[in-house]
Amino acid sequence: MLSHVSRLGIASTWIAAAVVLGVCSVFLGFAFNSSSAVLWLVACLVPPAVMLLVWPSAPPLTVAELLHAVDNPPKQGQR
Repeated sequence: MLSHVSRLGIASTWIAAAVVLGVCSVFLGFAFNSSSAVLWLVACLVPPAVMLLVWPSAPPLTVAELLHAVDNPPKQGQR
Protein backbone atom coordinates (compact mmCIF):
# COMPACT_ATOMS: atom_id res chain seq x y z
CA MET A 1 0.00 0.00 0.00
CA LEU A 2 2.81 2.43 0.82
CA SER A 3 5.07 1.33 -2.03
CA HIS A 4 4.16 4.36 -4.18
CA VAL A 5 4.44 6.96 -1.42
CA SER A 6 7.64 8.94 -1.03
CA ARG A 7 9.46 9.60 2.22
CA LEU A 8 8.96 13.33 1.79
CA GLY A 9 5.23 12.84 1.25
CA ILE A 10 4.80 10.90 4.48
CA ALA A 11 6.92 13.38 6.45
CA SER A 12 4.99 16.38 5.13
CA THR A 13 1.67 14.63 5.88
CA TRP A 14 2.81 14.02 9.46
CA ILE A 15 3.78 17.67 9.93
CA ALA A 16 0.51 18.88 8.39
CA ALA A 17 -1.52 16.59 10.65
CA ALA A 18 0.34 17.84 13.74
CA VAL A 19 -0.25 21.47 12.73
CA VAL A 20 -3.96 20.82 12.17
CA LEU A 21 -4.24 19.14 15.58
CA GLY A 22 -2.44 22.08 17.19
CA VAL A 23 -4.76 24.62 15.58
CA CYS A 24 -7.83 22.60 16.57
CA SER A 25 -6.63 22.33 20.17
CA VAL A 26 -6.09 26.11 20.39
CA PHE A 27 -9.62 26.71 19.07
CA LEU A 28 -11.00 24.26 21.63
CA GLY A 29 -9.40 26.19 24.50
CA PHE A 30 -6.03 24.54 25.07
CA ALA A 31 -3.62 26.88 26.89
CA PHE A 32 -0.69 27.34 24.51
CA ASN A 33 2.41 28.39 26.51
CA SER A 34 6.16 27.94 25.98
CA SER A 35 6.40 24.43 27.44
CA SER A 36 3.52 23.14 25.35
CA ALA A 37 4.98 24.88 22.28
CA VAL A 38 8.22 22.95 22.74
CA LEU A 39 6.27 19.73 23.13
CA TRP A 40 4.32 20.41 19.91
CA LEU A 41 7.52 21.28 18.07
CA VAL A 42 9.19 18.04 19.17
CA ALA A 43 6.09 15.98 18.34
CA CYS A 44 5.90 17.63 14.94
CA LEU A 45 9.54 17.39 13.88
CA VAL A 46 11.21 14.40 15.56
CA PRO A 47 9.18 11.48 14.06
CA PRO A 48 9.57 12.66 10.44
CA ALA A 49 13.27 13.36 11.00
CA VAL A 50 13.84 9.86 12.37
CA MET A 51 11.81 8.36 9.52
CA LEU A 52 13.84 10.23 6.90
CA LEU A 53 17.10 9.03 8.48
CA VAL A 54 16.06 5.39 8.92
CA TRP A 55 14.06 4.74 5.74
CA PRO A 56 16.43 3.59 2.97
CA SER A 57 16.44 5.68 -0.16
CA ALA A 58 17.16 2.94 -2.70
CA PRO A 59 17.40 -0.83 -2.44
CA PRO A 60 20.91 -2.28 -2.69
CA LEU A 61 21.97 -4.14 -5.82
CA THR A 62 21.33 -7.85 -5.89
CA VAL A 63 24.06 -10.41 -6.56
CA ALA A 64 22.56 -11.10 -9.99
CA GLU A 65 22.72 -7.41 -10.94
CA LEU A 66 26.34 -7.18 -9.80
CA LEU A 67 27.36 -10.31 -11.74
CA HIS A 68 25.54 -9.13 -14.86
CA ALA A 69 27.36 -5.78 -14.76
CA VAL A 70 30.75 -7.49 -14.38
CA ASP A 71 30.25 -10.23 -17.00
CA ASN A 72 29.09 -8.01 -19.88
CA PRO A 73 32.00 -6.79 -22.01
CA PRO A 74 31.79 -3.27 -23.50
CA LYS A 75 29.91 -3.08 -26.83
CA GLN A 76 31.51 -2.14 -30.14
CA GLY A 77 32.42 1.53 -30.22
CA GLN A 78 32.15 2.00 -26.45
CA ARG A 79 35.03 2.06 -24.03
